[in-house]
Amino acid sequence: MTSDVAKPARGHSVPGGVPVLEARNLTAGYGEVPVLHGISLRVGAGQIVALLGANGAGKTTLLFAIAGRLPLLSGQVIADGRVTVAPLYRRARDGLGLVTDDRSIFRGLTALDNLRVGRVQASDALELFPELKPRLGVVAGLLSGGEQQMLTLARALARRPKVLLIDELSLGLAPQIVQRLLGRLSEAATQSGTAVLLVEQHIRKALEVADYGYILSRGRIAIEGDAMNLRGRMSEIESSYLSSGSS
Repeated sequence: MTSDVAKPARGHSVPGGVPVLEARNLTAGYGEVPVLHGISLRVGAGQIVALLGANGAGKTTLLFAIAGRLPLLSGQVIADGRVTVAPLYRRARDGLGLVTDDRSIFRGLTALDNLRVGRVQASDALELFPELKPRLGVVAGLLSGGEQQMLTLARALARRPKVLLIDELSLGLAPQIVQRLLGRLSEAATQSGTAVLLVEQHIRKALEVADYGYILSRGRIAIEGDAMNLRGRMSEIESSYLSSGSS
């Protein structure tokens, strides 16, 4: 199968320019116990930024803190150049999308009704994933894992978010489906200018589509750099920061 994830040249660099989304010295956790310590990162329009690390490194916590789902202990989240303390639903109204690792679908509704609940036209979703057309009348809980994730991503992308935060897009899916999903994500960044912060367990696949990456270890950024540089340090990253003992 031909790869669907070859990264187009987007011509954006995270360190330069005005970011669409930024975290500055962000510390967050659960209750008063910090999980993240002094995290700073930037995501620009049309960029895919990979957030990588071992299980327990703090990746999902960071997404939730940036999205407004989890309160900060200190630091700032800046959207479109302005500090925001708004809750998730308000950030969503302002153009932020969040795709969690539990495939945010209503399992008792059909695929079509899932789109309607998300205020998405079926035609827009099918333009992204035409293979969903014969499955629109199927109850979402009976769709395959890949179809559920296509539905989830189609609903998110069809709303043309300014920023999309994605947690473990490929979790439990076949490689061909992962290629398909990442390909559509890359197209959204290129064609619509969507800024993407992507938590992904498959570091090699993530860095194929990413422009920049951050490696988390024990709630701190251990390494950051452009994707090409990080691909050249793959052995070091995998042995030092992605093993089960590094979290």
